Amino acid sequence: MNRRDFLKTTALLGGGALMMTGWPGALLAQETPKKGGTLIWGHSETTQSLDMHVTGSASTLRLLENIHCPIVTVDKAFNVIPMLAESFEESPDGLTYTFKLRKDVKFHNGKTLDSADVKYSFDRVRDPKTGAVNFEVFKDVTAIETPDANTVIVKLGRVNAPFLSRLAENGAGVIMPAGSGEGQANMPVGAGPFKFVRREFGHEVELVRFDDYFEGPAYLDKVISREITEPTVRLTGLRTGELHMINDIPADRVTEVEGIDTLQTLKWFPLNFDFLNFNHDFEPFKDARVREAFDLMIDKEQLLQGALWDQGKLTASPSFPTSSSYDAALQQRPQDLDKAMALLAEAGYGPGKLKLVFKTTTNYPYHVESAQIMAEWFRAAGVEMKIEQLTWADWLSQVWVNRDFQISMMNFFTLWEPDFLYYSLWNSTGAFNYRNIKDAEIDALTQQARGTVDPVARADLYKKVQQRIHDQTLDVILWFRNGTIGAQKTVGGLDTIVHPNGSNLRFHKVWLNT
Repeated sequence: MNRRDFLKTTALLGGGALMMTGWPGALLAQETPKKGGTLIWGHSETTQSLDMHVTGSASTLRLLENIHCPIVTVDKAFNVIPMLAESFEESPDGLTYTFKLRKDVKFHNGKTLDSADVKYSFDRVRDPKTGAVNFEVFKDVTAIETPDANTVIVKLGRVNAPFLSRLAENGAGVIMPAGSGEGQANMPVGAGPFKFVRREFGHEVELVRFDDYFEGPAYLDKVISREITEPTVRLTGLRTGELHMINDIPADRVTEVEGIDTLQTLKWFPLNFDFLNFNHDFEPFKDARVREAFDLMIDKEQLLQGALWDQGKLTASPSFPTSSSYDAALQQRPQDLDKAMALLAEAGYGPGKLKLVFKTTTNYPYHVESAQIMAEWFRAAGVEMKIEQLTWADWLSQVWVNRDFQISMMNFFTLWEPDFLYYSLWNSTGAFNYRNIKDAEIDALTQQARGTVDPVARADLYKKVQQRIHDQTLDVILWFRNGTIGAQKTVGGLDTIVHPNGSNLRFHKVWLNT
């Protein structure tokens, strides 16, 4: 069923390029890069704390990727490769990692990178007082040694198979100048291709080229990120030329933009996965029967068409689709309102007895539409639900930080590394477990996976985790969403902009052909 047919056959809403799997490679037309100019980027989200060790917001990380560099990174095939490190070595017993640092790296404050900066950064993430979202990456670290200015030795108390790959993702391995932590939230200082200049909160951020960047200076003089969360306003800015590029073309306008001669588009799969969240401390959702009932109320295909305009693909597994941990055999539950109502009645919630507040953020308009569609299905199953629309900052404060919610919806950006995905989101101590999930079996499996070196055996453990998430309906996994960028034809190097993780954007090799 396409979107047009969906709108004809349901009253739920009241009336109302280039496709690649994984990382978008160099497939767009190439020209000779030019130096200079200021790129105006229509950023679809509002940045939060600019401290890359602390922030858990993918929208903020997307910007900070241009200011900071990690000690290691990944290539297009997700192989861990050196970055600020010149090389790295793992001991045969998996308990010692030795990093040799590059000698040509300068921070934006003029300081040359050395081992003290690495130790400082790792210790800062490890320290509970910092509030780093990736604190548990260093859970097994027993010592960090710096025998000389260019050598760092990290010792573990037990094998942690994903340790290196976790350093390559989401800021865990980002190196900051020693002693700079206190000021990072408002004035980030890193070793990346652009320096932070200023921020007008909720409006725009200005970055300027760092000429001493160790991989060579960027082509652009500046990047200005204008935070425009309203999709139509963002698209209008692109069409009028006020903006050079935007991320997240409105789902219902992608085809239209692809047909405009003055614009170019980039589309890749996937950008993120979306899922329905239950607060497991809310009494009704402590009962697995109630959670399963809500899963059974949802027609996933109609939801994909109605809210996302078919700009994605259904999935029951949140694993990156090319990952060995992706369980293709796992199937979503089909809609069955009668069974849903029977489960609710069995749990003591007959028609009209369960009343909920669904907190969603206007930062993702398709989440609001999803909530509106689901509200009708929930109502048909005897559940009364009020939708509360929150700004991104309020959603983060209420749902993410304070866990003050009953039911919600969120997306996570690919999370290709399975430990990052499953430990962070579903382990009871995971940094991203804002749903208060406490499942002893998942805790044991995710910890076991950390100590399992064999990749096949590790992937099998993560498949067991997925099965447990599904069987207990800890969350409802909905779909993978496409990533999209629209840009003026004058923007060069667009094919280089998307990080292999499918989320972060990097402007180092982007230029303006004007």
